[in-house]
Amino acid sequence: MSRGGRDKKTDDLERRCIATGEVGDPAHMIRFVVGPEGQAVPDVMGKLPGRGIWVSATKEALETAIKKKAFSRSAKEQVTIPDDLFAQTERLLAGRLVNLISLARKAGQAVTGYEKVKGLLETDRARLLVQASDGSERGKSKLHSPPGKDVFIGCLTAQELGLAFGRESVIHGALTAGGLSKQVKAEGIRLKGVRGMSGSKKPSNKENTTHER
Repeated sequence: MSRGGRDKKTDDLERRCIATGEVGDPAHMIRFVVGPEGQAVPDVMGKLPGRGIWVSATKEALETAIKKKAFSRSAKEQVTIPDDLFAQTERLLAGRLVNLISLARKAGQAVTGYEKVKGLLETDRARLLVQASDGSERGKSKLHSPPGKDVFIGCLTAQELGLAFGRESVIHGALTAGGLSKQVKAEGIRLKGVRGMSGSKKPSNKENTTHER
């Protein structure tokens, strides 16, 4: 691996989590680097210079890495852990996800509002259903995810989802096919893991959705 930054030849290879010891897809992990003052810095974009320190994108793995001083062992030097490292990481992941959904909206690849989302889900153009974690469960249950794996994102609050759509708050959103939907899905998986959230929604079908409001 290059000392000056990430090794481009191994960018697509698996990485080992410093907390669990498990080897996995870096897309499902969070990269950290050691900052200029010797502190652990979350690199959710994967672009900061320096040797990468990888942690699985789960609440348990990140908490373990922080508590057991795994960053120092991995870096083979003393690494300072900011008191708010977990909160920093969660905030950056949420911001990344919000920004990607916003880009999808501006590109015409995302809609919001119950009727618009419902209409999109009834077509073969829908790729992701996004719903606020603090929205009414009764209301959210009336919409079902499109077919596929990891096609539901429910880890953003109504306020966070509202930022993505340029509104005060949003409960329902959906994305169409495209490169942005793939990125949104990947970031949704990471944020869901760090926030300790699980679960999915049933895939949609016209028998289940055409009569619902």
